[in-house]
Amino acid sequence: MPSNAPSLGLAGVAMVANAFVTKLMGFGPLREDDREWLERVSTNPKKVERDVDLINEGDVPDHLMVILDGFAYRYKVIPEGRWQIFAYLVPGDFCDLHVALLRSMDHSIATLSPCHIVYIPKRIINELTEERPSLTKAFWWCTLVDEAVLREWLVNVGQRGADRRIAHLFCELHVRLHAVGWTAHGSFDLPITQTELADTVGLSNVHVNRSLKTLREAGLVTFRENIVHIPDVVRLKAYANFTPNYLHLANGGQS
Repeated sequence: MPSNAPSLGLAGVAMVANAFVTKLMGFGPLREDDREWLERVSTNPKKVERDVDLINEGDVPDHLMVILDGFAYRYKVIPEGRWQIFAYLVPGDFCDLHVALLRSMDHSIATLSPCHIVYIPKRIINELTEERPSLTKAFWWCTLVDEAVLREWLVNVGQRGADRRIAHLFCELHVRLHAVGWTAHGSFDLPITQTELADTVGLSNVHVNRSLKTLREAGLVTFRENIVHIPDVVRLKAYANFTPNYLHLANGGQS
């Protein structure tokens, strides 16, 4: 259920390398042959425009999708037509290592911005798991982090106040994007509408607008024209009580 979102600005400038490789290296060093394998399988990405469903609930997946640049999101729609965003996919993320085991998707994935996406067939994933154990471990590490992020989002929506929900989300995205070279001077692209932000943090549009104003007037963060700017990342992390340990980065998520 995509909506209109503007094209990327800052992120295109900040991108410095293959984000897929960079992300996996963030969990620990890679062997040279494993790195070469990753580079090889992530060549020839497909350009996908914004507002496109990559896969829908009920579809049978047959590829692992890797986001090389751009933003996507996972969502579910309930019968009444309401929906919930429950994960953002940023450069370097992949959509479900366990595609070979799934009979059908239990949620949908759509693009938030123009993306370059690599589609890796199941047979390549099978080759990975059978022949590259160290790389398989890195892939499973990513999957475990995805689950940890989902748990943190549940806590965010269930227990944090409105402005701290948004502040915590911005802190997380800054750390994740910084790890793959997609931030610049405390700023990063976030090509979502205020309505999509509301559907992410479980608030009304009015409440999100009020919370963003609170954060802006406190000098903590601004979100304007799809650019998040954090003047003092350490200060925002303290305000949101943000601890990046659940992201399990080799450098502890320091940025």
